[in-house]
Amino acid sequence: MAQTQRTTPDFMMEYFQRQLQQLEGRLIKCEQDVQHFSQRMYEMSKEIHGQTSKSNVLKSEVKGHIDTLAMRLDRVERDVEYLQNKIPDTAQVDIEDSLLEIQMKEAKLKKTSVIPKGKDCSSELMGIKSLKIVKKAGDANGSWMKDPTKGSAKIYFFSGTRNSTILAYTSLKSFTEANSTKKTEVIHLPFPWHGTGHIVYNGFVYYHNADTNNEILKVHLSNRTVADRLLLPGAGRIPAYSLSPHTLLDLAVDEMGLWSIHADPDFGGNLVITKLDHSSLAVEHTWDTNCNSRDAEAAFIICGTLYVVYNSHYGGRSSIQCLFDIHDTIDAESIPVLFFPKRYTSHSGLHFHPKDKQLYAWDDGYQTIYKLDIKKI
Repeated sequence: MAQTQRTTPDFMMEYFQRQLQQLEGRLIKCEQDVQHFSQRMYEMSKEIHGQTSKSNVLKSEVKGHIDTLAMRLDRVERDVEYLQNKIPDTAQVDIEDSLLEIQMKEAKLKKTSVIPKGKDCSSELMGIKSLKIVKKAGDANGSWMKDPTKGSAKIYFFSGTRNSTILAYTSLKSFTEANSTKKTEVIHLPFPWHGTGHIVYNGFVYYHNADTNNEILKVHLSNRTVADRLLLPGAGRIPAYSLSPHTLLDLAVDEMGLWSIHADPDFGGNLVITKLDHSSLAVEHTWDTNCNSRDAEAAFIICGTLYVVYNSHYGGRSSIQCLFDIHDTIDAESIPVLFFPKRYTSHSGLHFHPKDKQLYAWDDGYQTIYKLDIKKI
């Protein structure tokens, strides 16, 4: 009887232990089920998020295509209007054509110039003859130039990539003199510039207005007032040259007048050149070029031909590796790579002077002149 009394508690303990073990097993299974359910919910949430992201990407792509199409249509309309006004007898454009036909006509127009060559445009760039380091002044980045208008000898000095003060010198000699600051004319612009793509032409300065993506200002140098302004369509979204990220819009002058250069992300970063009326800043015509902005540092235009200068991110010997002729008279494939004389260069600004046939360059704070080898054709 005593043994029975002793074993009964043991039996009860074993019973409760088994019940507890079964309960623990159920709790463990329940916890595993909860973890499995949570994992499934996480995976479903991740999958839904992924699908949502894909949907947003597709939505952005569709919006980008729509914006690109709208811009191309706008450009086609401008080209058609220009052709109708300038050469109505030879240009028969049917606005009601299908979109494919319009794009084909636009591509054809891009390859054929509607801007006639000037009487001085009977030459071709063969190379860079020599360089002359004129001075070292200002910031690492900047630009300097001479007004190509006949009879003008003034030198204009733009230091930095954002400023509103121009220094003007009466001549190249006064610019290089030791006491040149005493003979300096200080010109304060009504709005600051951005980048190094400014140009002085016929008594006006044309530049990219800072704090805007694509506004070009025309300011009278004598009274410092804004004479005109232009919002250039499609410009200012990426740098014109990847090695000069401060310049979104580059302005140039050649024998034919005023030009603008910018890069278009919708065309793989290729450069786009636009002929501008220097009097009204009206867009005369636009060309999509085959020259890419990647590893480019600057460019200039001679007789309607764009010459793009390339380099490396680490600095090296600058070279002209791509050109685009709006008149299609130069075979770009037959032109060799044209190297600059100096072994290590880094141009933040290059400006061609059509009268002197020289390039005014800004090389890491050095003001340099390149004499060009130009041959009659």
